[in-house]
Amino acid sequence: MNRNVFRNLSYGVYVISTLDGERHTGCVANSAMQITSSPASIAVSINHDNYTNSCIEKSGKFAVSILSESTDPGIIGTFGFQSGKNTDKFADVKYHVSGGIAVLDDCCGYLVCKVIGKLETATHTIFLGEALDGDTVGRTPAMTYAYYHNVVKGKSPKNAPTYIPEEENAPAASSEKWVCGICRYEYDGDVPFEELPDSYVCPVCKQPKTKFIKQ
Repeated sequence: MNRNVFRNLSYGVYVISTLDGERHTGCVANSAMQITSSPASIAVSINHDNYTNSCIEKSGKFAVSILSESTDPGIIGTFGFQSGKNTDKFADVKYHVSGGIAVLDDCCGYLVCKVIGKLETATHTIFLGEALDGDTVGRTPAMTYAYYHNVVKGKSPKNAPTYIPEEENAPAASSEKWVCGICRYEYDGDVPFEELPDSYVCPVCKQPKTKFIKQ
């Protein structure tokens, strides 16, 4: 089966936040959808290996920050390629608190939910939440999964439902390229990679130039 077909389904890019005791934490997800309109309910899919999963289980609530096309790609690097178990992901991002849950300022909308049910799969938990609060922020279009791949040039975290191993997704033939060894971002700028200043950092995960690998 060609697993790339799943990328033709519609996805967004979201930060799902919750509480780790009194501390805010969260992760990137691309599977979130409205289930019912009255009462409004939302479903999100979180990998069992994501620390956010157990935190939602314990706290019984979560928020969905809907990322926009103008959202700083570094937010995806922070929330998608680090573990909240040993990293304070909210330390260097602007946010506000709604219903006790942190919501990113750099988004185009958000929802705050209480967990009302869940479904377990082999690798993910689908949390069903009743929306308690929500609002739109600015007018920038929501970032789609396709936009993230085609414009931001980002890759899926390994725990994402849409993750495809590199060997399955590799093109039949490709030219030499520089790839971030952390988040798999592919540099495609006009300036040769070797000529970039040493201060260059990955636009997605903010890792230094030394983390890039020639392929």
